[in-house]
Amino acid sequence: MPENTMSPKITGTKAKILKESKALFSELGYKGASVRKIASKVGIRESALYNHFKNKEEIFFTIAEDIFASPFSFNSDEIKDLALKGKPFLQKYAMQYKLLTFDNNNESMFRILLIELLQNKELREQFMSDFHDKNVKILSEGFFIMMQNDMIRSGDPMTMSYEFLSTLFYIRLQVTLLRFDSLSTNALSTQFEKHVDFFWDSIKI
Repeated sequence: MPENTMSPKITGTKAKILKESKALFSELGYKGASVRKIASKVGIRESALYNHFKNKEEIFFTIAEDIFASPFSFNSDEIKDLALKGKPFLQKYAMQYKLLTFDNNNESMFRILLIELLQNKELREQFMSDFHDKNVKILSEGFFIMMQNDMIRSGDPMTMSYEFLSTLFYIRLQVTLLRFDSLSTNALSTQFEKHVDFFWDSIKI
């Protein structure tokens, strides 16, 4: 999933509600974007909005799920094929992560999500399920395949996944902090590739 756009399965009025809600959340924050304001932006009555979502929280969670989605959209067979190539598996993953990181369309929502994660248990659980757990599973699967084929040193695939993913997430956070203060992120533009090179050299046989 290289771009944080709404799922292609969501169309029509529901897709418009998500689009306008995302814009309002980004502009006003979660608390400031009321159902009434969202409905007004979409051009429907407030009561009509409830035909698509039961409340504002469900709208927010739907948007969050899209942003939290794993940047790696391959199935198990595709992951296996790419993992058997070794380093390109990590390069592909990091590039997808980089595209998400530098997607300006989602920057404001990402900031709001960081704030809401500290205040909303259900959102935290969704983050752990849709982002953390899925990413660790995908990476672990790839590392395990590489170990089986004597491409990288033996070890705990899950620990290796944590090590690889944590740096990517930290770079993502750095980008957000720099943007918040209107500072340049150019120095970070090559850090994803450098991370892959450093990490691969540390695990390859």
